[in-house]
Amino acid sequence: QVQLVESGGGLVQPGGSLRLSCAASGFTFNNYRMHWYRQAPGKERELVAGISPTGSFTNYADSVKGRFTISRDNAKNTVYLQMNQLKPEDTAVYYCYVPHSTGGHWGKGTLVTVSS
Repeated sequence: QVQLVESGGGLVQPGGSLRLSCAASGFTFNNYRMHWYRQAPGKERELVAGISPTGSFTNYADSVKGRFTISRDNAKNTVYLQMNQLKPEDTAVYYCYVPHSTGGHWGKGTLVTVSS
């Protein structure tokens, strides 16, 4: 059974940093792209970042480019999102996602709150 478990969320001041982790199981991790999405209250879920199976290629939303870095450790079946220079508008539930041909799989999410 596919399982994605996010961790690392919490309360941080503007300008601060957090690192999110997503632990994956139930599939061959190094064969798939991985993505981070986020959803703020009252907003649609949006793509934040993606990474290719070996980590050679990454992509980011314009709103986070230069501040966030996605990475993966295939030996640990884990994908990370390093978030720096956080802004209040980054406040959201962050979700890990893997696209499979049978349909995508989502984690339950981890809440990031950026506030002074």
